[in-house]
Amino acid sequence: MNNLALTDYLAQKNFPIVTKEYKKYLLYEGIQDHHVYILKSGVIKTSVISKDGREFNLEYINDLEVVSILKDEYSQFIDAPFNIRVESPKAELYQIDRVEFWKDINQNFDLQIYVKNYYRERLMKSMKRTQQMLMNGKFGAVCTQIYDLYDKFGIEVHEGVLIDFVVTNEDIAHFCGINAASSVSRIMNQLKSCGAIKMHNRKILVQNIELIKDNIIF
Repeated sequence: MNNLALTDYLAQKNFPIVTKEYKKYLLYEGIQDHHVYILKSGVIKTSVISKDGREFNLEYINDLEVVSILKDEYSQFIDAPFNIRVESPKAELYQIDRVEFWKDINQNFDLQIYVKNYYRERLMKSMKRTQQMLMNGKFGAVCTQIYDLYDKFGIEVHEGVLIDFVVTNEDIAHFCGINAASSVSRIMNQLKSCGAIKMHNRKILVQNIELIKDNIIF
């Protein structure tokens, strides 16, 4: 998503920056907060907890982006819709009073376009993720997550594309709605056996992205 309007807006202001270390939480689901947070640097993960205590991961964010849902423009406080946890050595986030942010949006046409695109992209991501979860099964769901990681963190190396970010089988399981990390481990071994991936310093090296895509219903 084009975030030039957001970049220009932040450059004109002097918002405080919150710094969080690895595995620290910025927000917990259901806790009230009156700020909007925008990721400046680092990687964060959003997730929700089911009533039976299971965690379900939503997405990784590693670009300049609003990481807390904006909701309506009138409420000073809102309940955090999900957990936000730092997944890099540290992360920096702009902290903006949410009412002030909405006032600025209403006075800035380019920011209004950004917010419309933000909601449109969120909706499309949610619809696509629901479709993939329902239609792909466990094997396809894991391939879908690897493809997302490939797209977000991939860097070209001699043997293929390295996902330059350490992701555990447990984390992948939580993205895919799979109860046991051992199930993901078996699927990863199958992908290794067919030459689609291999592991390099705990990171996934994608050797044949077409074999991954063959198992995904887009």
